[in-house]
Amino acid sequence: MTILELFILAVGLSMDAFAVAVCKGLAMEDVTFKKACIVGSWFGGFQALMPLVGYLLGTQFQGVISSYDHWIAFILLSLIGINMIREALIKGDCCDVETGSLSFKPMFMMAIATSIDALAVGVAFGSLKVDIIPAVCFIGTITFTLSFIGSKAGGVFGMKYKSKAEMAGGSILVLLGLKILLDHLGVL
Repeated sequence: MTILELFILAVGLSMDAFAVAVCKGLAMEDVTFKKACIVGSWFGGFQALMPLVGYLLGTQFQGVISSYDHWIAFILLSLIGINMIREALIKGDCCDVETGSLSFKPMFMMAIATSIDALAVGVAFGSLKVDIIPAVCFIGTITFTLSFIGSKAGGVFGMKYKSKAEMAGGSILVLLGLKILLDHLGVL
């Protein structure tokens, strides 16, 4: 996986966290640098941890799935991307963040919820022989940065761009999954 592909993947994965960070910023009375760093740390940390866990699981089954690993990557990324697009299209209150609290329980739950897709990507990484430590550090850094920006922007712009961010992230993941499949099939 090239650095450009990893960057595109990291941005796609971070769109859920970015959208929730925007909601979090909207719910906070005052989004200070420290508060934005806390939001970014929660989301960036979990976006780095979950692919590592998925990778460790994926490598355990590598011998069994190596002949169709490209299909697994394609299916997982496509399902995650399609789900993100579907969620972006659902009408109603798209912001589940009720308060601006940065306490452990709500932040932990939101960090888990926004990083489940990264767990599935980690499983795909296991079959794609990705250098996992730099990859998860990169994903975590990109997510931290976008979540920091999202929480600050949420305090300024509100919900205007949340669904667009989710649509873009979902589309990126579907296209990346398709590229992996086509590469392995020798089409690209």
